[in-house]
Amino acid sequence: MLVMRATLALWVGKVNRYRLAHPFIFWLRLAILAAAAIMFVSIRNFWTPDILFLGLLAIFLVFGQARAFIVRFLPFVALLLVYESFRGIADNLDDMVHYWPMIKFDQAVFGGLPTTWLQHQWWHGSLQWYDFYFYTLYTMHFVVPIVLAVVLWKLRPKLYWPFVAGLVGLSFMAFATYILFPAAPPWMAAENGFIAPIQHISSDIWWTVGIHNYSEVYSNLSPNTVAAVPSLHSAYPLLFILFLGRAFGWRRAWPAFVYPISIWLGVVYMGEHYVFDVLLGAAYAGIAYMGSLQFFAWRIRNPSQFKNQYQQGLNWGRNIVAERQNS
Repeated sequence: MLVMRATLALWVGKVNRYRLAHPFIFWLRLAILAAAAIMFVSIRNFWTPDILFLGLLAIFLVFGQARAFIVRFLPFVALLLVYESFRGIADNLDDMVHYWPMIKFDQAVFGGLPTTWLQHQWWHGSLQWYDFYFYTLYTMHFVVPIVLAVVLWKLRPKLYWPFVAGLVGLSFMAFATYILFPAAPPWMAAENGFIAPIQHISSDIWWTVGIHNYSEVYSNLSPNTVAAVPSLHSAYPLLFILFLGRAFGWRRAWPAFVYPISIWLGVVYMGEHYVFDVLLGAAYAGIAYMGSLQFFAWRIRNPSQFKNQYQQGLNWGRNIVAERQNS
């Protein structure tokens, strides 16, 4: 606690000195930060990677760090967009949609469907405050990871690329599963008569608050409605908390567990996922976390071997391109 107070006092002192030395620039930057905050709070849109990238780019441009931001975040955001475009076609690659494995798992473990039980307890025919709480966190699917990436870049730079690699790796692991095992969420199973009717709460919130538009980029991406296993909405928060704890220590990070726990509870309650999906998403997050850390640790221990393998990969790719051009 004393360390945090001392750090805060030093930061406040530094900001105050800068304000006195450069008042115009200080208030200009503060105004831009306020405008960005208002935009993100008031915008009736999904916070997608492209929107977040442009908003953060404007902020770092004012602070004279646009180039450094682009170098680190453009590949990150581009890979997320590539993943999302792939995810949208995954349901077109396999016509066999799975309904029963997740239903049977939840019924066997809990004696019934947790979604049905939670809605019986909490859904009373109209939206309540906790519905908005759960859905607000649900829409921050990309916001929280990108914010953590910025924090790691600035405060724990050694963990920035491991986190990015873990997040992108986790996304493509899930994509491979969506191709091999397209699975329907509870709300779709209910619509098709596989389970008893449930309320698709997300749809009610969309139209109540007007959040039903994507960005210009996302409007051209086809959503995959059978990408329920694993639940990336459950996996991202766990990956977030794992890296947060590693970066700042568990004594400071443990209160943030309210975020993944709320997401896990919310996606089941809203009918977006089964508990089976949540557990598998958490397992994927753990694998991505450990795999990323192990890879970067190996890279540090074997820099020359990594460079050789990287060069071999480039040569392999160039040979394929040359063969296609010659043919």
